[in-house]
Amino acid sequence: MVAPLANWPWHNLGSYKYFIIGPFVAQLSFLWWKGETITNLWCFHLLLLCVLRCFLHQLWHMYSNMYSLSHKRRINHQPVDFNQIDLEWDWDNFIILQGLIAALICYMFPSLTNCGILWDTKGLISALILHMAVSEPLYYFMHKLFHTQSYLFDSYHSLHHSSNVLQPFTAGNATFMEHLLMLSIVAIPLMGGRLIGHGSVSMVYVYILGFDFLRCMGHSNVEFIPHRIFDHLPFFRYLLYTPTYHSLHHSTKDCNFCLFMPLYDLLGNTLNTKSWDLHKQISLNAGKRMKVPEFVFLGHAVDITSSMHGSWVFRSFASMPYSTRWFLLPFWPIAFLIIFPLWAWGKPIVTSFYNLRGKLQQTWILPRYGFQYFLPFAKKGINKQIEHAILKADKIGVKVISLAALNKNEALNGGGTLFVNKHPNLRVRVVHGNTLTAAAILDKIPKDVEEVFLTGATSKLGRAIALYLCRKQVRVLMLTLSTQRFEKIQKEAPVNFQKYLIQVTKYHTAKNCKTWIVGKWITPREQSWAPPGTHFHQFVVPPILQFRRDCTYAGLAAMKLPLDVQGIGSCEYTMERGVVHACHAGGVVHSLEGWTHHEVGAIDVDRINIVWEAALKHGLQPV
Repeated sequence: MVAPLANWPWHNLGSYKYFIIGPFVAQLSFLWWKGETITNLWCFHLLLLCVLRCFLHQLWHMYSNMYSLSHKRRINHQPVDFNQIDLEWDWDNFIILQGLIAALICYMFPSLTNCGILWDTKGLISALILHMAVSEPLYYFMHKLFHTQSYLFDSYHSLHHSSNVLQPFTAGNATFMEHLLMLSIVAIPLMGGRLIGHGSVSMVYVYILGFDFLRCMGHSNVEFIPHRIFDHLPFFRYLLYTPTYHSLHHSTKDCNFCLFMPLYDLLGNTLNTKSWDLHKQISLNAGKRMKVPEFVFLGHAVDITSSMHGSWVFRSFASMPYSTRWFLLPFWPIAFLIIFPLWAWGKPIVTSFYNLRGKLQQTWILPRYGFQYFLPFAKKGINKQIEHAILKADKIGVKVISLAALNKNEALNGGGTLFVNKHPNLRVRVVHGNTLTAAAILDKIPKDVEEVFLTGATSKLGRAIALYLCRKQVRVLMLTLSTQRFEKIQKEAPVNFQKYLIQVTKYHTAKNCKTWIVGKWITPREQSWAPPGTHFHQFVVPPILQFRRDCTYAGLAAMKLPLDVQGIGSCEYTMERGVVHACHAGGVVHSLEGWTHHEVGAIDVDRINIVWEAALKHGLQPV
């Protein structure tokens, strides 16, 4: 049975909970439409404050999860997984609650919420004094009580402590009861300052945003406060906690109960004596090299909206398969403006990481978008950025780097051959992963199929699929206008199987073939030649439009990562949770097997079965 006031009143509403503040938005919109001034209305300031608080938490999240910026100062180096993201999904409930309570007070006591005074220094000072003298000890007492009383901890506070890795959003993840009590902590300085006649608009903004800032800082999992401050000003360590200090509370749970001031832990004899030593150690280690990833997957953004799918941008959005969402539209201009400095910077960005059998796996993203790969003048610059990423991986000791999608385009760099030939002494193994991609596509083709229609037939993947199928005595209708390229591939097949490779130049020749393997984008008109009941396999980016309702469409070749993988918290583009593109999985298999060869250029057809069996052996599963 759920404890009283443990659940939120609107926990069944899901995303519709935001309609609770709809009346305030409607009122302001109506007044603005009428041409009235809205900046002096309390509902305007409440809504603005709610937006600013969400924005503040988002900025802290971006800072603490931008791996390239903060990884050397992380306290807990474990990644955030889907379980924690789902657990903290409704972290912003407290902002809605406090906004509603404040609105109720404003409505009932309008004289207490007069918005006329913009700034009053005495009000800010009085709020600070009331916070230090009243709110801090009151929070300490209540917080300690929630830990020492097993019923209170199990029924209420355990939710907050169930997150494995502290995040800014963890600060708001608590039960309804706890946030009702937290509301009193926040209200005391504000109402106190107003009752003594020194309330102001600035006091509300400064105190609330300052309160949230410090809460986010303590839960950020990044220690950015230099230890030298406490060496020169020893007493200052008792006036302001650090992320390290608060992380010890979450790891031991019987110490460091303060809100922001360790002074009360000192007075209450609940101070962890290791706090400052650990803080100094993390601060000093910031300049040292951290754990090197075993494997790196080098990807790129597809378009501007997909660039916002990284876990360090919108965590909840990244934890679901990518699709264009309406709430991204206001951020589109911001993302567009960020493109230009990233293009100039040219260095890969670490967007996600996970652990597999004790080894760190990372995803790096080049600041390039899909359309750029088709611009002739951009070819040199893109290859330079890919080369830089490979050399960086080689320098820091990465074992395998896998090239994703267009980063291994044959016309761009020969499937990675360009870099291997240019740098013959590379220690890092460069892998395009297409051998496993071919195996994953072939695995989905029915064993009893007699004929397939193949577009993109002379590409790297198309060639391998055609040569593999012809050995299985499957007729392959290879769509290509280049007789020379077709004959070159045909000659690679054993003499007695060459007859199964057939060149075609028109789509209508496949009007009786129900198995299409699409390696080149086809229009709805070209799809119309397929007979009803056709299944479209594909290895083209972006995927083709699902135009035919009487046909079925496969997604891009993908593999589900082993069950023992830890810390996955984002979806790879349109893939489901825990699923990655087959070329990504191919790099993982290359790393797990410890293979020492580069996998670049043309696909070795003889290795398709070897790579497939190795993937299954390590626990990867076809989707």
